[in-house]
Amino acid sequence: MKINIWRMRNLPAADRARLIKRSETDIEAVMDTASKIIEDVRRRGDEALRYYAKLLDGAVIGESLQVSPGEFENAYEELDPEVTSAIRACAENVRAHHREQLRRVVWQWLEQVKPGVFAGEKITPIPSAGLYVPRGKGAFPSVMYMLCMPAVIADVKRIAVCTPPAANGTIDAASLVAADICGVREVYKVGGAQAIAALAFGTETVPKVPQVNGPGSPYVAAAKRLLGHIINPGMPAGPSEAIILADHSADAWNTALDLINEAEHGPDSASLLVTTSEALAESVLRFLPDIVASLPAPRREYCEAVFANYGGIIVCQELQEAIEFCNEYAAEHLALKVEDPNRALAGLMNCGEILIGETTPIVLGNFGIGSNAVLPTGQKALTYDCTSIWTFLKRTSLSYVTSAAYGELKDTATTLARYEGFPGHAKVLDERHEGAFADVQLDALRPSGGSN
Repeated sequence: MKINIWRMRNLPAADRARLIKRSETDIEAVMDTASKIIEDVRRRGDEALRYYAKLLDGAVIGESLQVSPGEFENAYEELDPEVTSAIRACAENVRAHHREQLRRVVWQWLEQVKPGVFAGEKITPIPSAGLYVPRGKGAFPSVMYMLCMPAVIADVKRIAVCTPPAANGTIDAASLVAADICGVREVYKVGGAQAIAALAFGTETVPKVPQVNGPGSPYVAAAKRLLGHIINPGMPAGPSEAIILADHSADAWNTALDLINEAEHGPDSASLLVTTSEALAESVLRFLPDIVASLPAPRREYCEAVFANYGGIIVCQELQEAIEFCNEYAAEHLALKVEDPNRALAGLMNCGEILIGETTPIVLGNFGIGSNAVLPTGQKALTYDCTSIWTFLKRTSLSYVTSAAYGELKDTATTLARYEGFPGHAKVLDERHEGAFADVQLDALRPSGGSN
């Protein structure tokens, strides 16, 4: 089994660039097909959704594209109670985390920037949201509750979920149970580019929404790009990726295990050990082939492809060098296993999440610590946040000027209006009635926080 190993000081610039770029899905190849699907859905609505369900998913949809109340009840009956219990436990941790985020929100505030001049914000939920839960190499109830829970807690009034149907026209039972536990029952049997088009345009059954969040296939990514002028396409989420940042204090066997967590997602994933310890690197190289060999197909083949391509081991001479690479890479997941985590945390700036210590493996974050596991990929953690209640909230600026402060601010604003060539702007101020107007009383001057 081939496992890449590089030494940072000798790493050619071309190899470094290839690692940084990783195997982010090249959606250009499917743009034309996605564009045709989008136009068909725009024209034919539900008829097109049924057609693509049959053509692409091999599914014949029954009476309705929307999941019925009876199907939710059947999902609980079909699902192993142990799985239901696991979903409930993990979803409750996610609920608790996002409720704590909510508690810290200041919904409305105004701060005096100078005497009589106030500027602030009002926070409100987006009116509706579309969520996309994929069903490619498996079913993902964890993605369902990771997306639904913050939207519900943010108080989005309408939440519409699209997820691909199985060949028999049904939705994965665990995913339905997860949605129901979150309090979401508006689920549609629609996947792929057609789902994004349906949410962007609206059909006879699927509602039009202003924002769509969630990971998906290259066709989903292409549709989001093509429809970005109509909807907010949300955070980019592509092939899974992780860095294990470790020094001599890390357990070698655990570290080898940690590397397969992302590698088994698919051959286009990336899983890297970045370490300052030659001894750790050598031990991981020794353990990893047997661990991978013990996996069933096709996960074994996925791991083999990852460690021969965009995964492997990078050995650095010092921690600062390793941190600088991690910040440039901007990984979706970063597992931190070093002797002085506080020093490393102070330097780490760009990653979707940081999981600290041997007892906090990435897999726990994937399912049930509470922090959200739907994260930016492909170096997008340089600028994008992790999924949170803020994904579903928006800020509106608030401003207020008292009558006493108006005169001074008027003069400076008039000067700038004339300089920028806006005589109408200046006229608004020059010819404004300036009587003894009473100052208004605003609740926003008393900041409000907590839940809405």
